[in-house]
This record gives sequence, C-alpha cells and structure tokens, in this order.
Amino acid sequence: MSATTPPPNREAIRAFARACGFDVVRFTPAVTRDDTKAWFTDFLAQGQHGDMGWLEANADRRIDPNVLWPEARTAIMVGLNYGPSSDPRATLAQKDGATVSVYARNRDYHDVLKKRLRRLAIWLAAWSDVKLFVDTAPVMEKPLAQQAGIGWQGKHTNVVSRDFGSWLFLGEVFTTLEIEPDTHETDHCGACRNCLDVCPTAAFTGPYKLDARRCISYLTIEHKGPIPRELRPLMGNRIYGCDDCLAVCPWNKFAHVTEEADFLTRPHLIAPKLATFIGLDDAAFRAMFSGSPVKRIGRARFIRNVLIAVGNSSDAAFIPAIENLLDDESALVRGAAVWALQRLSPETAQKKHAVYAARETDESVKAEWTP
Repeated sequence: MSATTPPPNREAIRAFARACGFDVVRFTPAVTRDDTKAWFTDFLAQGQHGDMGWLEANADRRIDPNVLWPEARTAIMVGLNYGPSSDPRATLAQKDGATVSVYARNRDYHDVLKKRLRRLAIWLAAWSDVKLFVDTAPVMEKPLAQQAGIGWQGKHTNVVSRDFGSWLFLGEVFTTLEIEPDTHETDHCGACRNCLDVCPTAAFTGPYKLDARRCISYLTIEHKGPIPRELRPLMGNRIYGCDDCLAVCPWNKFAHVTEEADFLTRPHLIAPKLATFIGLDDAAFRAMFSGSPVKRIGRARFIRNVLIAVGNSSDAAFIPAIENLLDDESALVRGAAVWALQRLSPETAQKKHAVYAARETDESVKAEWTP
C-alpha cells in the first residue's frame, strides 16, 4: 500500500480492527481529563497503590499521554470479550477447592491482544506513526476507554460495558492521525452498591475509591511479601485474583460468553482442588501454568496464596503437606506454612515450634512462629 494513499476514515479503521478480532473499537483524543489526573494523583498521595511502585515511578507519563508520546493525537481503544460461562464465585464455597480469577484461567491476555493489535498497528503504519499498548506501559486505559465510549468506570473502578458487562480486556493503539472521536460513555451505576458491599476485605473506601492494599487481587498477585494477618481469613480460597466485585454487577445480564478458545478455562482450573497445587515445585509450577498470567507471580507467591486458602479450609488432611513446606527454600512459603498449620492444628504447630523456630533465620518467618 502506498504511503500517498489517503488514510482510511474512522469507520474503515473500525472495520479493520474488528476484522483483527476485537469485539469493540472506539476512538478518543490521546489526552486525559483533568478530573482523572486529580483522582490518580490523590490515589498515589494516600499510598493506596501499596507496593506497586511502577505506578508512582511513571506517574507523569501515566497521567498525560502527551508526556508519554507528544506526537500522539488519537487513541484507538479496543476491547475483547472474556465473559465466563458460569458464575466465577461458584467455587468459593468449596473448602478444599481453589478459586482463580476468570481472566487467568487460560492464556495470558497480553499475548492474545498484542498479536491482534500488532496487525492493526502495522496496517495503520502506512499512514501514521503508531504505538500499541496492552497494560504494558504507563497508560490510563480505563479512563481512556470511558472517554472513547467503551464503557464507564464503575464504583469498583473497573470498566463496565452496557454490551459486555464486566468482561472486557482493553488495549489501545496510539496514532498521529487525527480521527473523529466517539461519544464518551456516562456513568450508569445509579444507586447500586453491589460491588462495594460484596468485597470480602472492605477494600473500597467509598464509591469509585479502591484501597489496593486491601484488595485480594492486589494481595495475591502484586504484593510480594507476607499478606497481612488480619486479611488472610477473609480471602477464603481465592488463590489468584478475585472477581467478586465484577461478578455481582447487574450489567452482566447483557454479557456474552467468550468465543475465544484462548480464554476458555483450562481443564485443571475447572473446579480445581487445593491438593493439586500445594505440592508444586518450581518446575511443576512453570509447566502447569505455561502461557498463563499466573506464571508471572512465581511459585513462591503462588504457594503462599495456596497455603492461606489451605489455612482457611478447616481440613486437617492438609497437615502433612503443610509440614513438608515448613523448611521450604522460600521464606515466603515457610511463613505461610506456619500460619496455615497454626490455623488447622495449633497443637501440631506447638510441637513443631521447637524444631523449626529455633533454626529459622528469616525475621518474617520468626514473626509467624510468635503467637
């Protein structure tokens, strides 16, 4: 295609993006609203991002796309449906089971979206400079998605769509083309508080205000250290992420089950059992979660999460498996094992204390042994 060919109009770009496999395609200027900038600045100032230091490190570029890329004129926002076939909360009542967030039950969505965005970007490169992003750069995707009309940021701070409910992966291509913007989406939450009230750890300080430090998704995925003791019993059997606030949204009545094979649940994650995971070594963990977003947290954090779920199971059958992890090479795992053992059998923990606590060198694990 010749670079002298006139650039395609908005609807031609939308049609090509849909042909790339996206379910929704919208356009907005590559700028961020002042109220969004103020919200994000306040979020950081209050420390509610926890130890997600990357949010603060790139705050100037995240707040303003023009700092990230001054030549950008339009953000082409895309969404890909990953709607589940059943209620994501169905496994929460299974004490010996595990619950993994819907988005992580199969292939890493970054890989799926990036491949399709690259096709779109290469096509557009005949007429403009382009950059593509899939949650991999300091871009405030959810506010841009609302500006473009994909949906609105609900009271749980996630995007809600009138057509797809809570279940859209987002990506974007920035371009130097000036493209007529779509109409932004307005808030349709009304008086509903479902997402705020269902949160197991009371992570919402108010509508549209999330303290990530209490969010189970943050705690099980982003947080690198021991999970605060007071929050562990509230986590139930959630071992990777949490969908509660998404799943209870009334707008999900309009959601569709995904048709993407890469987003269908892997067999071993359909009603999985905690016993399947607790004994994984590093090689087995990597093999089981190859190509999955779960793999990126590493075996130690994953087993930490599993042990918390085990500690919440009330199932003494797990005690031998816990004991095997009391001298694990990872201090994070050892500490979680101590807590789980104390929860299921204080008597056994007391017997093990003399042997393991005396030779422990890590301060965080020593603290777990301390009543």
